[in-house]
Amino acid sequence: MAMEGGMKCVKFLVFFFNFIFWVCGVALIVIGILALVALGKAPVAPIAGSSWTPVGVVVLGVVIFFTSFFGCCGAWKESYCMVTTFAVLLSLIFLVEIAAAITGYVFKHKVHGLVEEGLWEAMRRYDQDPSLTAALDTFQKEFFCCGVDNYTDWASIGRFGDNDTVPRSCCRISTDTCNVRPTPDTVYEKGCLPSLEAWLKRNIVVLAAVALGIAFFEILGVVFSCCLMRGIRSGYEVM
Repeated sequence: MAMEGGMKCVKFLVFFFNFIFWVCGVALIVIGILALVALGKAPVAPIAGSSWTPVGVVVLGVVIFFTSFFGCCGAWKESYCMVTTFAVLLSLIFLVEIAAAITGYVFKHKVHGLVEEGLWEAMRRYDQDPSLTAALDTFQKEFFCCGVDNYTDWASIGRFGDNDTVPRSCCRISTDTCNVRPTPDTVYEKGCLPSLEAWLKRNIVVLAAVALGIAFFEILGVVFSCCLMRGIRSGYEVM
């Protein structure tokens, strides 16, 4: 009788943890999409792979979302096959997360270089590609930035260097002459690369906290799933 009560508790713990996974999956999807939106506003399209990290976060969130749903069904129906599959998938997700964290740490400087190169390429093609022009103008306005490292970067770009001007999107206050002979008083002094990195650093803390929480619950989920598998296989009544 005590064993049946214990297995009933395990069953509902597995169901509860799967609900937590479902919530975490939704959170990862939202965070990944927000990061994609931020990078999408940054004109880094010419550099393939610059958005692989937020895409990976979204994919991981989707996988966790559907895996948790699968686990809930397995626990509720007391299906040995479904619970076993869930435990295996959860273990694989945990290993992938560890690999992704290590890879992200190792290649973090490369990502920095990709974004920087993308911004410079967008500046060089400012008057050639209308889509990049619009993207860069929008990005500079929303992030209150100008150039890559600072507003003086525009001095090396075509007509801006020849005329000693910057794009109107760099202006602190939109006037007809704000972008002529720019100074820190008339245009945004800070570059777009440090502005974007500051935004990502603020949000990476949330992502790291969510990831640690997910990893903790994943370990517990695997343990309780194994206990439930043993109980189902032994033929104990968990209802």
